[in-house]
Amino acid sequence: MTLPMLEVRPLGIMPFADAYTLQRDLCLARAEGRLAHDVLLLVQHPSVYTFGRGTKAASLPLSAEALAADGSDVVDIERGGDVTWHTPGQLIGYPILHLSALREDLHWYLRELEQALIEACATVGVRAERNPGYTGVWTEGRKLASIGIHVKRWVTMHGFALNVVNDLAGFARIVPCGIAGVAMTSLLHERGGDPVALWQTTHDAVADAIAVRFGHRRVDAPLGGTL
Repeated sequence: MTLPMLEVRPLGIMPFADAYTLQRDLCLARAEGRLAHDVLLLVQHPSVYTFGRGTKAASLPLSAEALAADGSDVVDIERGGDVTWHTPGQLIGYPILHLSALREDLHWYLRELEQALIEACATVGVRAERNPGYTGVWTEGRKLASIGIHVKRWVTMHGFALNVVNDLAGFARIVPCGIAGVAMTSLLHERGGDPVALWQTTHDAVADAIAVRFGHRRVDAPLGGTL
């Protein structure tokens, strides 16, 4: 039996607003049946702070205006979770998956996303794990990946941000994910090595792990394009 296709679209570095518009359009097309297969967008964003529905005042020691003073974007979005920061070198994944064809269970979906990222980290030589009571992926108490999702008509939006080779300094300006005292880390910080090679290996490992975890066959679109 042929597995359903997961179209993996590498987008390079794209402003958050453009990627948001793209995933919103894909989500609607998937829900309406105009898009016949699931899609995984893999992207990097210029510096942007995003506030999820669960963002608390205590998570923002600086005002939105102060966060934007260095040129960063600041946006409120409908995903779950608290505040986080995106920057180049962080691998951001937006799965557009129709859960009605998989399992209509958001807790299951979150745990499967975590497991896919844990398996991808293992592929590049970093032992990752869950942290009971929290969403995301961790290694020895340090946070590697944040997850925040939204679902419309059982089609997923938003997704995960895995720290690969990115700077971590911007996290110090917020309380990441609303977790006081959290230590953020990256794959490069944990295992070292050549950043370019680590990025490409991680990109492939994540795409493979998402496809396998959700029972798809991976099909890559050209950079910035579609199949």
